[in-house]
Amino acid sequence: MDQYRNFIAGEWVEGVATRPNVNPSDTTDILGHYAQADAGQAEQAIAAARAAFKTWRRSTPQQRFDVLDAVGNEILARKDEIGRQLAREEGKTLPEGIGETVRAAMIFKFFAGEALRVGGELVPSVRPGVGVEVFRQPLGVVGLIAPWNFPIAIPAWKIAPALAFGNCVVFKPAELVPASAWTLAEILSRSGLPAGVFNLVMGAGSQVGHALVQSREVDALSFTGSVATGRRIVADVAARGGKVQAEMGGKNPLVVLDDADLDVAVNAAVQSGFFSTGQRCTASSRIIVTAGIHERFVDACIDRLRKLNVGHALDAGTDIGPVVDAQQLAQNLRYVDIARREGGVVFGGEAVERRTPGFYQLPALITGTTPAMTINREEVFGPVASVIRVQDADEALAVANDTEFGLAAGICTTSLKQATRFKQEAEAGMVMVNLPTAGVDYHVPFGGRKGSSYGPREQGRYAAEFYTTVKTAYTAA
Repeated sequence: MDQYRNFIAGEWVEGVATRPNVNPSDTTDILGHYAQADAGQAEQAIAAARAAFKTWRRSTPQQRFDVLDAVGNEILARKDEIGRQLAREEGKTLPEGIGETVRAAMIFKFFAGEALRVGGELVPSVRPGVGVEVFRQPLGVVGLIAPWNFPIAIPAWKIAPALAFGNCVVFKPAELVPASAWTLAEILSRSGLPAGVFNLVMGAGSQVGHALVQSREVDALSFTGSVATGRRIVADVAARGGKVQAEMGGKNPLVVLDDADLDVAVNAAVQSGFFSTGQRCTASSRIIVTAGIHERFVDACIDRLRKLNVGHALDAGTDIGPVVDAQQLAQNLRYVDIARREGGVVFGGEAVERRTPGFYQLPALITGTTPAMTINREEVFGPVASVIRVQDADEALAVANDTEFGLAAGICTTSLKQATRFKQEAEAGMVMVNLPTAGVDYHVPFGGRKGSSYGPREQGRYAAEFYTTVKTAYTAA
């Protein structure tokens, strides 16, 4: 069986143990055994990054452009191969896996350009004979902790800006999806980066993650993952004076008003709630529908769900792949059962068998729910969406905002007035009109409000707010 090592200080290094990477579409298919580091190896990677920063911080914009552009080009050239690997280890359908791979490539190419576009200001002082410069500088060593649901795109949008702005990286991928991370690391290892600038340390959060969070040699930490873990990380990093950024989840609403185009609304709800097996932090898990369209909308959604094919991620014709692992499947089924016991009417949602042993679940639509039900308060992170019936647009907006989260929100309406009001008043970092809430561009900010996010936005030129620090310099004439 193939074994894959960590990458520390420019060398491929054995871990203290290995972990099998299991295909959720076929649990008999093992992608390989991936190294597991301990806290000591994480500290070695941090030390390597600190040493490399002395010279990498002085790298030219052209050097950084060349590295990132080359990485983007190779990912694009290998999109079918890498996309297939991604689908095989995470459970996305093959088209979704290839699409995510292309997105990762474009992120690297975008930040290659950003390396050349870092600017500053030269302004006059209020004092005569004094000049003022304002410019950005890299932070130093950045720890990056990524989740399992986007195994290459989320690492890309953390690694690329960190390198583009002159930082050194210690990257910990999710334990469930090391293959995509390892492939990305292997490409980076041949990109021209000096030893220690980029380090891959695969392993448990209790070992590798804890070391990154606690080390005072890690100047900043970017995390995407669960709410509970994110809140602990924010508190711990802030307590030691580090810079921290956290994306932690959502309970995203999709409002459907009486005047909505029914086909547009159904497509937005199904795409948002169920594709990628619902395993997206931007998924619409609360569908808030006004009374005049409610019955037609529910009937049309159920009709659409009946036609979706749940199956092996690599099979042609599969619309929805498996859930990522047994633990996630059990959690999904538990929430469906809770919703049923609290009075919801459930369509679908059962675990099913397919031609290969895997973690398959039919998409679940739960109707007859109220805002106070558990299914409408807690993030499920699976192919499970609930419908809340409301009387009008005012109640729909109030219910949409009635959550501790604030990542994404959507509305389906043909009214410019209602769309404009929703864009202004929805308490979310990202708002979609007549579109799925899941699906965002790589060149604009990503992030939310309230319990969904902490710290500056990710992606686009706004990424500079996290990955750099601003310096003001005064010079006497």
